Amino acid sequence: MYDVLVVGSANADLTVRVDRRPGAGETVLGTDLVESAGGKGANQAAAAARIGGRTALLARVGGDAYGELLLGAQRAAGTDVTPVIVDETARTGTAMIIVDPDGDNSIVVSPGANAALTPQDVAAAKDTIAASAVVSLQLEIPMESVRAAAAAAEQAGSRVVLNPSPAPTAALAPELLSVADPLVVNEHEARQLSGLTDGTPAQWAQVLRDRGARSVVVTLGGDGALVLDASGAENVPGVRVKAVDTTGAGDAFTGALATRLARGDTLPGAARFAVRVGAAAVTKPGAQPSYPTRAELEVLAPEQPEQAEQAEQPEG
Repeated sequence: MYDVLVVGSANADLTVRVDRRPGAGETVLGTDLVESAGGKGANQAAAAARIGGRTALLARVGGDAYGELLLGAQRAAGTDVTPVIVDETARTGTAMIIVDPDGDNSIVVSPGANAALTPQDVAAAKDTIAASAVVSLQLEIPMESVRAAAAAAEQAGSRVVLNPSPAPTAALAPELLSVADPLVVNEHEARQLSGLTDGTPAQWAQVLRDRGARSVVVTLGGDGALVLDASGAENVPGVRVKAVDTTGAGDAFTGALATRLARGDTLPGAARFAVRVGAAAVTKPGAQPSYPTRAELEVLAPEQPEQAEQAEQPEG
């Protein structure tokens, strides 16, 4: 049995830090190139595994050095990589990342082998899906494969955590929204998918729930998260840390959220824990290299008094 099966992308992250991001037609000097393991799917799997979740990853990588880098990083995190498909005819996906002094980033992704993860690959993993309490999905693989994984998880009785990132240009398919429990979006994605030009995170979340999502989590960066489910909306406070690099912080949040949901936490309780994991992740450079173990989490982003008080509240 797994707590979390992540079906998604695996990329090699190629990161350069700059004093300022270049404008159109401009060249700037940066630091030495750093190669590390990334990709939204692989990131979420690594985050879940490092905090103790029994985790597996279904993804495609190329039969190249970057593919070996990604597999090695997953094994080191504790992820079961048995479902990962090594495609000798494809290049491993890559992400080119520029990070500014504030830790904010700009990213361009070349999908590579991720684009070849098919519904047939998902069907072949039906036993793994059925053995998973939670199936976590994103949108860096073909949409038909995301839909196939969502349908298989629904049929198997596994809970679906859907992180629609990168944000789609069109509305999410109703069959995806209807199984999302929760739909995990940042503020930009929430606004775009809701179709509202202004408003608040609570209003965006309500629109998305009205359209079919079983529950919604809007991540708010350093301000924490907004949670909406059948019991109502709840604000989860942020944890103040010094941000070094925000790359992969949302994936750390989602991986942690999925793990705690698999262990039986309420959605607000899982979000409180996930906020801490996301905060810890921004205190170090890179995506997967920044993800904390449980012991590191207590040092980097200890539980705040208000979070502890909320966690002790009896269920209403």
